[in-house]
Amino acid sequence: MKVDYRILVVDDEAAQRETLTGFLQKKGYHIQDAASGREAIEAVTSGQIDLVLTDLRMPDMDGAAVLKGVKEINPEIDVIIMTAYGSVESATEAMKSGAVDFIGKPIDLEQLHWVVAKTLERKQLVSENRRLRELVAEKLSFGGIISASPAMDEVLSVALRAAASRATVLIVGESGTGKELVAKAIHYAGDRGDKPFVAINMAALSDNLVESELFGHEKGAFTGADKFRKGRFELADGGTLFIDEVGEIPLSTQVKLLRVLQEQEFERVGGSQPIKLDVRLITATNRSLEDAVREGTFRQDLYYRLNVVKVELPPLRRRREDIPLLTDHFVRRFSLMTGKSITGVSKEAMDLLMKYSFPGNVRELENIIERAVVLSRDTLLSTADLPVLLRGERSDTSCTDISAGGFEEQVARFETDLLLQAMKSAGGVQTRAAELLHMSERHLRYKLKKYGIQANRFKA
Repeated sequence: MKVDYRILVVDDEAAQRETLTGFLQKKGYHIQDAASGREAIEAVTSGQIDLVLTDLRMPDMDGAAVLKGVKEINPEIDVIIMTAYGSVESATEAMKSGAVDFIGKPIDLEQLHWVVAKTLERKQLVSENRRLRELVAEKLSFGGIISASPAMDEVLSVALRAAASRATVLIVGESGTGKELVAKAIHYAGDRGDKPFVAINMAALSDNLVESELFGHEKGAFTGADKFRKGRFELADGGTLFIDEVGEIPLSTQVKLLRVLQEQEFERVGGSQPIKLDVRLITATNRSLEDAVREGTFRQDLYYRLNVVKVELPPLRRRREDIPLLTDHFVRRFSLMTGKSITGVSKEAMDLLMKYSFPGNVRELENIIERAVVLSRDTLLSTADLPVLLRGERSDTSCTDISAGGFEEQVARFETDLLLQAMKSAGGVQTRAAELLHMSERHLRYKLKKYGIQANRFKA
């Protein structure tokens, strides 16, 4: 962890002050000290302070007043309260007013170091998180990464540091956690942000198409190859190639991928001329590549090449603080797309969302809110707009609860669910979605328009 932080030690007892400043200086921190609360406020006003360590009981201005004054000057400065054990109640009140922590007297110096280090580590993570979001907001056309959870702070901190390098990155996490969004953030926050970002999903390709999609092919290379075609590596030259579900790559292709990483060159299918390229590779998977290596379905040497920097995305159930933020974001987005004036979610509906486990993660929440916005007749989403699964009701069609709405409304809910599932499975291709639903493409387009479902949002 970086140690170039400035800590202000505030204590009216000279011996205690000297002990603390000497100890923290030996740990590598830049230390200032103040013998009173008023001196502390002057130091914060005139200098650059990252953390204030203040005694609670002082004669002219106590620690609570110092806390208030510091926060008025700069809310970003963290404050830790030092207090006698008999004043824990007062320290707790101080934490309610904005102190990040408190430590009891007599001071255990090693405990103090742990508390200070943890506080500053958290400050650094928040700072890196903010920086990454700013970079992403500047360079991406979408709203960026929506989060306020410590779990995602850790993720964004790793992502930001990875963005500054050219190392290969492996993003792991359950389906729907936002792996491609993080990959884009890494790309756009790095020095390749103005170059191509090309994505490909291995799970969507048959084995005989993988090599052609990755490396391209020459005319006549195989039956149906009636013209020359560039592959994803070539299209991403100078930029970033994102391979999703990398664990699905056949073993025969894994050898060629390893060569690309080692030699920075490849050959098109049916070609014999090596082609040099400069591509940063980011991959993602929702399965354990370690297990795949043990099972013999994934090369160990390739795994090591891909796993230089690992970014582990937490499922939504482990970052519940983000559910209200994400919900608000999706409500605003889909209200705009459908031309509706929906202002938010009712307290009861939000309570159901907060209690739900979200096995489909952020993508499932997105689909739930889109469906609710499409079907809602009010300006506020209610529990009736949410799927029956969240409401704890039976969902089998033979036992539909007629109190959830009239015939037309329930038919609309059922049709919307089917349309969303089909469009998602078809990757936004309307012809394929129509085939899945056994309906004409014209009829499908009519239904999509009727329910305000935008087809292009499902495309990869």
